[in-house]
Amino acid sequence: MNRHASIPRHHRKAFTLLEMTVVILVLLSLVKIGLFTSKKMDEWKLGRAASESLRSVYSAQRMYLADNPTATVASLTGAALIPYMPNNATSIPTVTSLTGSTLTIIVTVSPPVVNAGSGVTYDPSGSGNDSLWDVGE
Repeated sequence: MNRHASIPRHHRKAFTLLEMTVVILVLLSLVKIGLFTSKKMDEWKLGRAASESLRSVYSAQRMYLADNPTATVASLTGAALIPYMPNNATSIPTVTSLTGSTLTIIVTVSPPVVNAGSGVTYDPSGSGNDSLWDVGE
């Protein structure tokens, strides 16, 4: 005998198409939020890594200028700063941009900045003192 024969059709416990659609839309929204957050986190990590590289160059600049008080910041070169770089670095660090390109650091200004090309400062964060893509305060 069919157990469900005596229960009216509209009282059966099952998912309707509308309920399943709502659940799927909620899940898709959560996935979209997760992907957006992941992308922003990756951008933040690149900015922090750039900031750390800039701070190491800034530290090398200050140590070099302390040892060579007659030198000016404008006369600094990467080769002159390498012996002052932390962790026995063999070159001035480079920075990866948000688009994946490799950018250099301008050492002739203090604090140093990331070079976007032709001496233009690269700082997609929009703030010059937030410790993302800059030395910070």
